[in-house]
Formats: sequence, C-alpha cells, structure tokens
Amino acid sequence: MKRIAVLGSTGSIGLNTLDVISRLKSSFDIIGLSADSNIKLLSRQARHFQPKIVSVGSGALIKQIKHALPSRTKIVSGVDGLRAIISRGDVDLVVFAISGSSCLIPLIDAIKNKKRIALANKESLVSAGSIIMSEAKKNKVQIIPIDSEHSAIFQCLDGKRSFLSKVYLTGSGGPLLNINEYKFDNLSRNFVLSHPKWKMGKKISVDSATMMNKGLEMIEAKYLFDIGEDAIEVLIHPEAIIHSMVELVDGTIFAQLGIPDMRIPIQYALTYPDRSRNTAKRIDFSKIRALSFLKPDFKKFPCLELARQASSAGGTAPGVLCAADEEAVKGYLDGKIRFSDISKIIAKVLRRHRNIMNGKNPTIDDIIEAEEWAKDETRAICQH
Repeated sequence: MKRIAVLGSTGSIGLNTLDVISRLKSSFDIIGLSADSNIKLLSRQARHFQPKIVSVGSGALIKQIKHALPSRTKIVSGVDGLRAIISRGDVDLVVFAISGSSCLIPLIDAIKNKKRIALANKESLVSAGSIIMSEAKKNKVQIIPIDSEHSAIFQCLDGKRSFLSKVYLTGSGGPLLNINEYKFDNLSRNFVLSHPKWKMGKKISVDSATMMNKGLEMIEAKYLFDIGEDAIEVLIHPEAIIHSMVELVDGTIFAQLGIPDMRIPIQYALTYPDRSRNTAKRIDFSKIRALSFLKPDFKKFPCLELARQASSAGGTAPGVLCAADEEAVKGYLDGKIRFSDISKIIAKVLRRHRNIMNGKNPTIDDIIEAEEWAKDETRAICQH
C-alpha cells in the first residue's frame, strides 16, 4: 500500500487525485492533505479520508478548521506546514497539486527527503528546472509528471530516452482558437474560463486562453526530458485526442492517445510503473472523422513567444515569467486589467527585469527574490 500526501487537495487536480484514490482505495493510504483557504472542503475531505495531518494556508485558519477535523488529525499551516507533511517518514509519495510558485521549496524538500513525486505544478520546474532535476538525480528520486502532455511524453519515452530527437507538445488551442484577436477584450470572463476540452481551475484556464500554459509546458518539458527548446514543437490539436508525441533519431514517432480526462494521467502517476483499470471512457475510433494539427499563431498569442524568450535567456527570467503571469492573471480575474493586457504586462516586466545570472543557473534565493520583485512590479502595473 502506498502512503500518500496530496498537497492542494481542494483544487481541480487534487479533487481528481482523491477520486482516483477512492476508486483504488485498497492500494493507497492518505497520510496528509493540504489546502490554502478552502477549509470547508478540506474538512470534509479530512473526515472522509482520516489523514494524520492537514495543512492550511495560514495560522489564522487553524482555529476555523480545528473543530471540524477528526480528533487525531494534526493541523499545521503555511510553507512550514507543507514541509512538516513532506518530512514525515510515513509518506512515500507526494502529489504536488499546488499551483503557483509557493510549491518550489516544498518540492525541493520532498526530493531531499527522497519521496516519490507526482508533479502537477508547472511553475516550480519552469523557475528552477535545472536545480530540481539535479537534486532529483542526486537523490535518485523519480518525478512522474501529471500534466497530460508531459505524462504522454513520459509514457512514449519509456525505455527510449537515449534515442529522443524531438518532442511534439500538443494543445487544443483553448477557448479563443477560433475567435478574432480584436474581440478578445469584449469576451466575458466566463467565456475565457470555459475550456472546450478540460475542466480546470481559473488560473490555468486563463493560461490556456492566452496559451501561456503551452509556453510554460514547453519550458517544463525542456527540463523534465533534458532537451533543448529548439527540439520542442508546439502543435495545436483541437480534437485533444493525441496528448503529445515524441520523435526518435530514426524518424519513428510515438504518440499517446486518450480521451481528455485528467484522472488517466493522475492514475498513471500514482500507480507507476504498474497500471490499473479505471472507469474512464474509451476512444471510439469509428466516430473520429479527423485528427488535425495547426501551427500556433505567435502574433495572436504572444505569451508563447514570451515563454520562448524567457527559456532562451535562462537565469531568473523563467521565474520572472511565471511570477508576472501569476499576478497578471489575478489582475484580470479581479477585473483590474483587460485580457489583452496580460501579455503586454508580462512583456513589460520581463523587459524591466535585470537578469544578473546571464544564462547561468541561479540559486533558489536568487529565484525567489526575482519572483517577489516580479510580483510587486506586476501588481503595481495592474493598479495603473
């Protein structure tokens, strides 16, 4: 039986993870859960799964949730709370379903504690990919990606990593694929948040609409699979049946196909290297009339180019990209800026950023300092 901690258990990935675990309950024991602020849902999860420890976003929330938890469940808070869960000897596998840059320190802690990692957080690898992968290699820790695209690449490369030549990173194109660019700022936030294929949280849904999501995934793939950005091609695949492809040195291409259901890659990450049956629907190939592919429009979706530029610059630029995007998306969701302002603000912050590392690997402190600067800078721009 695998003993699991789910960090970010009340978000979209966290909920799907708990659903998978509920269906395979004889294989897993939940030791820890965490949520930032949704303590009502967290308390329900705790009563159902009876974890030994839960973490909330701040100490102020402990009093609010304490009475609703099982008496034996320990309550902790903040980054220190996450680290307390990760450091436990009775946790074998940690699911990182936390979004944003707050995941970075706990992730490195988990690697140093030699936990198996199921990773759904993009920002940590984008900001500090070389540090994370170096620590993982040093501690002989395997990082299993949960993102459907990176899970697809991981599966296609099984036993073939040394022959990798190119990665095709697919994406549906999001809700704005067939919308004229001049109409973007007239669309409601609900429309922007309504992804045509996936049910996701608000932040990642906006990232999908701007296609920053695909840009972050490109940088993530660079580090996960040790491949240069020039060997990663983003393809728009509206049907969302092929979740990504890899091309080997002899021209052979492997693709992973499946219906758009996050529970499939989540289950794979939890059960790897084994596979278990699930209740997900299967593809009916007789009903598929076409599998189409398009090159992305970098002019229409400038966030893709910003991600490539940050990846190429290296140093603290990818972390600044993540942090600026995080705050710009918040600004949009709070009604402070227009949709089209997101990419413009990120570009402005990147221009103002002094990448003192000059392409070299920054330290964790360098990254955190640069991200805090970028968040402050972005918030200030959003206020004007």
